[in-house]
Amino acid sequence: MLSKLFAKDGTKSVIASLISIFFGLVVGFIIILIFAPSEALEGFGILLSGGFYRGTESFSQMIYLSIPIMMTGLCVAFAYKTGEFNIGVPGQYLIGSFVAMYISIRWTFIPDSLVWIVAVLCAGLAGALWALIPGFLKAFKNVNVVISGIMCNYICLLLVIQGIKSTIYNSTGAESMTIPESRSLPRTPLDSLLSTGDSNLRFVVAFLIAVGLCILAWIIMNKTQFGYELKAVGFNKDAAKYAGMNEKKTLILALATAGFFAGVGGALPYLCGSGKTLQITEVLPDEGFNGIPIALLGFSNPIGCIFAALFMGYINVGGNYLQSLNIAVEVIQIITGVIIYFASFTLFIKHVFAKHEANKRKKEEGKV
Repeated sequence: MLSKLFAKDGTKSVIASLISIFFGLVVGFIIILIFAPSEALEGFGILLSGGFYRGTESFSQMIYLSIPIMMTGLCVAFAYKTGEFNIGVPGQYLIGSFVAMYISIRWTFIPDSLVWIVAVLCAGLAGALWALIPGFLKAFKNVNVVISGIMCNYICLLLVIQGIKSTIYNSTGAESMTIPESRSLPRTPLDSLLSTGDSNLRFVVAFLIAVGLCILAWIIMNKTQFGYELKAVGFNKDAAKYAGMNEKKTLILALATAGFFAGVGGALPYLCGSGKTLQITEVLPDEGFNGIPIALLGFSNPIGCIFAALFMGYINVGGNYLQSLNIAVEVIQIITGVIIYFASFTLFIKHVFAKHEANKRKKEEGKV
């Protein structure tokens, strides 16, 4: 029975991810040992404690940090099913953030209790529309999605900076205004229970939206005709076309759907009552790029993206608490970066498993 369990593709994916995480943590410990040898064991313990180090405060931070990267990871994973690497996710995330903030702050004609719904939906649509640019270029002009995605990222960045300055600029600093608490996501009893001190985070509704979209994406991928066509185009575009599928339409819809997820991901952290603002700097958001290792760690599975995002949120919270040992912020960033880097080894480890099984099968066939 165990052999059958380990033979399943899903089991191999989980094992490969766990092995990658293990090696990432080992390297992280070595880095702490080099830069802070006297606090290495204590520091590594704090890192492992992560989202539970300070009880509900740490847990709420972990959930909050996992929400945007869960969505950007889902964005990358969904597009990858068509065989395309959606590097344009930072731009789609950023435009979603701006649209959500603009609507929440400027559309005062919408009641406070409903504005967050409009903001989230419009942010998703903005991400989808922005993703259509590389989608159309690929489908009709065969322009590489990576190239067009990178170009769109920087165009979006400059457009958003100009948009902030023109509409929601905070004159006291180089940033946008903040969303009023009354126009943020609704606060639930669980938010009040998990938030401590002066924290006004409203992450429960945001987390439920993110998890719900991951489940919806899984259903689309595995239980619908569109999902079947999505995977068929990803495996072989020419074969899909020969079978009567419209590969151009499928590609465009896949990238637009992925962009919708990124746009929603861009809206949610700003609507959580955290006081988060859009900075006027020519730097793309980390959440967009961090979606790539989330998708890799989750093996482009929407359900896997949920757990991968929670893990990365857990590690990031633990990394932030390392500052209590006077460990430099740069060292913490190196540690979390190394763990993210090792996430990319999941595909390699899975390939090793497949090669081992193929050799084993050949030997068995040789004996027969």
